[in-house]
Amino acid sequence: MSDVRHVLVLPDRDMAEEVAGELSGRFGVTEEPQLVRDALAGEDDAEDAQWLVIVEDPAGRLDSAALDAFAAEYDGWLEQP
Repeated sequence: MSDVRHVLVLPDRDMAEEVAGELSGRFGVTEEPQLVRDALAGEDDAEDAQWLVIVEDPAGRLDSAALDAFAAEYDGWLEQP
C-alpha cells in the first residue's frame, strides 16, 4: 500500500481555510490538512497566489472525483498527479 496525497488548489487563503475545515465533516479526514501558499510563476504580487490544501490519504480511500467536485464548489480543483 502506498501513501496517497491529494492536492486541492484554491484561489485564496480564505477559501483554502474553509475547505480545510470542511474536509473532516464531509470526507471523514482525520489528519489536519496542510495549507501552502503557491505563488504563480513570474508573479511578485502577494495577491497573485493560489493556496494548496494538501490532504494525506494513507489508506487511499478518498475519491478523487468527489474531491475535485468539492474543490470546484470553492472555485478550485484537484491537482492531478
